[in-house]
Amino acid sequence: MKVVVAPGYVPVEDLVVADQPRPEAGPGQVLIKLKAAALNPLDVKLSTGVMKDQMPVDHPFALGLDAAGTVEALGEGVQDLRVGDEVIAFTYGGSGALAEYALANAGPTVVRRPAGLDPVQGAALPVAAMTAAAVITAADVPTGGTLLIVGATGGVGSFAVQLAAQAGVKVLATATRDEADYVRGLGAKEAVDYTAGDVAELARAAEPGGVDAVIDLVNFGPGLAATAAAAKPGGRIVSTLGGPPSFDRDVTAVYTGVEGGIGRLDELVGKAAGGTLAIEVSSVRPFSEAVAAVVDFAAAANRGKTVITF
Repeated sequence: MKVVVAPGYVPVEDLVVADQPRPEAGPGQVLIKLKAAALNPLDVKLSTGVMKDQMPVDHPFALGLDAAGTVEALGEGVQDLRVGDEVIAFTYGGSGALAEYALANAGPTVVRRPAGLDPVQGAALPVAAMTAAAVITAADVPTGGTLLIVGATGGVGSFAVQLAAQAGVKVLATATRDEADYVRGLGAKEAVDYTAGDVAELARAAEPGGVDAVIDLVNFGPGLAATAAAAKPGGRIVSTLGGPPSFDRDVTAVYTGVEGGIGRLDELVGKAAGGTLAIEVSSVRPFSEAVAAVVDFAAAANRGKTVITF
């Protein structure tokens, strides 16, 4: 089978399409024949070695975590799926999804794809939607409370805005002037133009007492201190990228990621199929252009998801 791999820790331009044997489903695993796979920033970080100290990988490393396709084979002990089922899967712990076939571990991260959700939309969900669910849970903003989301137009951010707004939270979302209507359409009450000045100051202009929590999907490490300034005393800052355990002011730091949303995929797929969770797909490319798609994805800020079709 064909699969996109990193032969070592290399620039994305040096990724290659390799021929590998089709994997076999082991106990508790599902073999999926791919119809679509989505790209995530983590694919780039793992393949280039940006996160090699935190998450080292073996080489050749097969990229891809988000899959939609057809169940080709089932490993021993898998009871709740059948060969031929259309599924959406998070393939971490199995094999890379940028391949003609991929393995996923049976359980809450492999769910049936409803007929009303096409493979491209389905592939766009797992990592981004589960991460969004995780950060909203970690922010713990009560109904009627206020939340600043930095990185609101990306894959995770766009889902987070929707989930927070649906929970009755007042969302302030970062967006350029051209993207303001987009984030308001997702449910944000205020658009904060990060190109117009300091984000925390702009947020405090809208909410003088500070927001209950900040979700920052862009900054990390010491850089989180700047956005933490938007939170009220006793508030929270949530990051998927990591940072200091505490800040000089009275703000609690919470770090989470896709792992915090494990178990939510079926619910999120149901929301998308029911029309209550909008999916933004910015680019659809054939597998023959997969390496070029990763290069383009890594080079630019992306609104919505990039999906590879097979």
